Amino acid sequence: MAETRGFNPILLLPPLIFLSLGALFWFAFQRDNPNELPSTFVGQPAPAFEVSPLGDLPVADMAALKAPGVKLVNFWASWCGPCRLEHPFLEQLAAEGVPIIGVNYKDQPGKALGFLDELGNPYVSVGADEKGRTGIEWGLYGVPETFVLNSDGDILVRFPGPVNETALRTRIRPAMEAAE
Repeated sequence: MAETRGFNPILLLPPLIFLSLGALFWFAFQRDNPNELPSTFVGQPAPAFEVSPLGDLPVADMAALKAPGVKLVNFWASWCGPCRLEHPFLEQLAAEGVPIIGVNYKDQPGKALGFLDELGNPYVSVGADEKGRTGIEWGLYGVPETFVLNSDGDILVRFPGPVNETALRTRIRPAMEAAE
């Protein structure tokens, strides 16, 4: 005669683990941009800002970050392909009167100035972050990255990657309008 056994609860363990992981992944992918790392600087005053002059262009400084009105801070480099892609959108914003402060990140001054000569200069002021120290202070993951600041110099939005039509419509313009 065969012996009957009761139900083994360990058999529930694999489906429960699978369902738990599935729920975790589902919640993680509900964010606006699941690849974007959060910034601890959003809602905080802009961090230290020490850059050197780039050619004879107006130099960006902490006073520029606290100037009245909404402004953008854009980290870029001549060696950065996506920076070329976003440049027309920055030019468009500058033509609309949006002040953009440029930070040239770990670049050679001659190449950076050539980049601006070739594509145009959308920046009201520019600084060179030759060693990347300012980028570190701002929590930069790479270039391009753009920050929206309010009149007090507080960071409202950190946008990693190239500014494009979607970024303008969904992240940057809404933050600018909310800050006005």
